[in-house]
Amino acid sequence: MLRLTNSFVIFLFSALSLAALVIEVWAFGDCLTRRASAFYAEGKLKKTTWLLLTGIAALVGVSGVPLIRGGIGFGGLLSIAAVVVAIVYLVDVRPAVRGARPQRRPRRGSW
Repeated sequence: MLRLTNSFVIFLFSALSLAALVIEVWAFGDCLTRRASAFYAEGKLKKTTWLLLTGIAALVGVSGVPLIRGGIGFGGLLSIAAVVVAIVYLVDVRPAVRGARPQRRPRRGSW
């Protein structure tokens, strides 16, 4: 019975870690595709800052997946912080940056 419970816990941690990794990689990939000027236009942190934060979150996510590392993974507070960073990007920054329109340059001349 203990062995079955242990296997279930490992499966549960693996599934949660993989879900967190998908969210973190999605946030990083989305941040790569956005224009830097959109971050400035919407009053968010710089694109390089978000790339750094989401990139580190993705690296923490990769190191926390038990199937990749073997065993349970280190998880803990660092993994939770990484998921929080990715979720903040996807929920707050992504919709604002995605809706940003390129600024039109004023026409010069009388034409």
